[in-house]
Amino acid sequence: MKNLPFSNLKLLLLGSGELGKELVIEAKRLGCEVIAVDKYEYAPAMQVADKYFVLDMNNKELLMDLISNLKPDFVIPEIESLSIEALKILENNGIKIVPNSRTVEMTMNRDKIRDLASNDLNIRTAKYRYVYDLDKLKVSALEIGFPLLIKPLMSSSGKGQNLLLKEDDLEKAWIEALKSSRGDVKGVILEEYIEFNYEFTLLSVRTNEGKTIFCPPIGHEQYNGDYQCSWQPSPIKKSILEEAKQVTGKILDNLNGAGIYGVEFFVKESDLIFSELSPRPHDTGMVTLLSQNINEFELHLRALLGLPIPEIDLISPAATRVILSEGEYQKFAFYGIFEALEIQNSKILIFGKPYAKKGRRMGVVLATGQDIEQARLRADQCAGKIKICSTD
Repeated sequence: MKNLPFSNLKLLLLGSGELGKELVIEAKRLGCEVIAVDKYEYAPAMQVADKYFVLDMNNKELLMDLISNLKPDFVIPEIESLSIEALKILENNGIKIVPNSRTVEMTMNRDKIRDLASNDLNIRTAKYRYVYDLDKLKVSALEIGFPLLIKPLMSSSGKGQNLLLKEDDLEKAWIEALKSSRGDVKGVILEEYIEFNYEFTLLSVRTNEGKTIFCPPIGHEQYNGDYQCSWQPSPIKKSILEEAKQVTGKILDNLNGAGIYGVEFFVKESDLIFSELSPRPHDTGMVTLLSQNINEFELHLRALLGLPIPEIDLISPAATRVILSEGEYQKFAFYGIFEALEIQNSKILIFGKPYAKKGRRMGVVLATGQDIEQARLRADQCAGKIKICSTD
């Protein structure tokens, strides 16, 4: 790998959201050619890529034809909703899938990664049941007990996720979950509701040599399963953090593919509970753009390209807060940017999404501080000054 001509590498990004946009920017800094793909035009990563294609990535034939014709050095999935059968065939034909097609398949739906952790690796998770038809919904819910969470087996940004307090809420939540489901899988996971003390993400980098490197833990808050804010470092008891590293190591040893992984945990009193895993840069990890010497996007690229990864250092406490749209707008503008940037050590990333929907993440604020409390306060103050309004 030492003599690989990185300036000639061609990367194909499947999914072109805000995380993909930052990945493209880092790849261009290394001289790579990047081609972005998504189901809609003018997606964020398309705006900075060399080329882009609009494509239904769940269509096996279309996806195979595109990849076969482009002949990329690496195919980098950024979303879950795509044809895994196409990736398997292409990988068998010598196309490099990041981290590998098995890991993509294991993590694209909540069932496979949960079963791997709970059943195969004996890792503690919340109690759960899979439901594929309405008739079994009530029985499975009563087995878990209320309150409980209902989630689509495949979705993005927490869509279709609800907390249910009583049996009467089941059918409505079932319909909403299926409407929010992505891909061909039409089912839900019912999950025990755990009143945890806090949650965190452990960004973990797997190298081509099988070594796992950990970033300082990232604290975060979610609303209806969707990330709202994050901060790094998160003050976590040493024994809890060491256990999280051991659990993560067991999972990554099994998946065995190079790249960065966002591994989410709950902590209830002294108990660590595995939640989810994403084999790509993580939304909570955008904080690393200011907090670390090597951000999560560059770490992902270094790992998959086989480049060296020196020690990961925390250069400053930092925090993020998302910028959400409060309405649906085809034409819109951001107001309050001037006032927001008066906040010390603040930074604004506008994602460039072509239209706004209620509750959609349209940008993020980052801030540093002398400590986490100051960084979080600055991020909150900065984000609070920004509004998205229609210009129609």
